[in-house]
Amino acid sequence: MERRNFIKSCSILCASTLGVSTLLQSCKSTFYIPNSFDANRIVIKKADFLENKFVLVKNEKLQAPIYLTKHSDTDFSAVLMLCTHKGCELSTAGNYLVCPCHGSEFSNVGKVLNPPAEKDLEKFAITTDASFIYIQL
Repeated sequence: MERRNFIKSCSILCASTLGVSTLLQSCKSTFYIPNSFDANRIVIKKADFLENKFVLVKNEKLQAPIYLTKHSDTDFSAVLMLCTHKGCELSTAGNYLVCPCHGSEFSNVGKVLNPPAEKDLEKFAITTDASFIYIQL
């Protein structure tokens, strides 16, 4: 096999393997949680959140999902997954969020880690009781 063809076939194989691996990791870590809406707040059962450190919450009133992080059994944070730079929907990358449009990165509590974004993500107030997590809109 010619060197050029060998490099070309190896590049394609490596790229496709890396892409599948990344896709599988992303699918494994991303979980959209069921929720309801009551009195201008999103209601989530704590029992639905037991196996995950974070979940994504979709609601028709918002233009992007909410990234809900569990810090302890009683401490949670919620940020809107909308980049403050140009308004692109963010992607999850483990414990942080990445903007696929321009590469901004945010912590799991919405703090800017890498530009071009300069403002932190929109945060939501959270309250809890023994059974539920409430995200105030």
